[in-house]
Amino acid sequence: MRARLIPSRTGKFGFQMTAAIVGGLLAGAALGASPYVISQKDREFRPQEIVIKRGETIRFINDDGELLHHTYLSSDTFEFDSGDQQPGSQFDVVFSVAGDYTVLCGIHPKMKLGVHVKK
Repeated sequence: MRARLIPSRTGKFGFQMTAAIVGGLLAGAALGASPYVISQKDREFRPQEIVIKRGETIRFINDDGELLHHTYLSSDTFEFDSGDQQPGSQFDVVFSVAGDYTVLCGIHPKMKLGVHVKK
C-alpha cells in the first residue's frame, strides 16, 4: 500500500512556526557556547593573555593541586571577585564591557592574566 502525501495548507502560519523554531535553535546554540577556559596551575594563569568579544564568558579553573586561588579584577568600568577558589573549583565571568584588563590572584601576586575584550 502506498502512502499518499497530503500538501500542507498551513501557509503563513507554518512559515512563522518554522522561523520561530529555527530562530530558537540558533539562539539556544549561541547561549550554549562554551566558555573560554583559563587554567590556574603552577601559580600561573594559562594562557597568560586572551582576546574575547564583549559578552563572552571566561571560566577560571583551579588546577593547582592543593593551592587556593582568589581571582579578581577591579577597574573603573568592570570588576569581579571569585572569593577563595578551592582546588578543582571553577568560576565563570561574563565580560560585558569592552576594554583591556589585568586579572589578578589575591593570594599569588605574580599571577596576571591580560584580557582584551573587543566590542
